[in-house]
Amino acid sequence: MDDSKRATIYFDPAVHQALRLKAAETDQSISEMVNDAVKRSLAEDVEDLEAFERRKRERSVSFESIVRDLRKRGRL
Repeated sequence: MDDSKRATIYFDPAVHQALRLKAAETDQSISEMVNDAVKRSLAEDVEDLEAFERRKRERSVSFESIVRDLRKRGRL
C-alpha cells in the first residue's frame, strides 16, 4: 500500500478479537483484511448500480396491481 491513507476505525471488542485472530491465522494485517472487505463491498455496489442502470427503462409494476392480477386469475 504505497499511497495508503490512515483512518481510525472503532470495532466492537469481540469483532476486533476475531479480526486479530484471523489476521494471525491468515498472515495478513487487520488493515489488509479491512481494505479487502471494503473493496469487495464497493465492488458489489458497482454491480448493483450497473444492474439498476440496465433496468431503469423497464416498466414499473405496482405491488397492488400484481396482487389484483393474482386474485383475478385465482392464484390468491
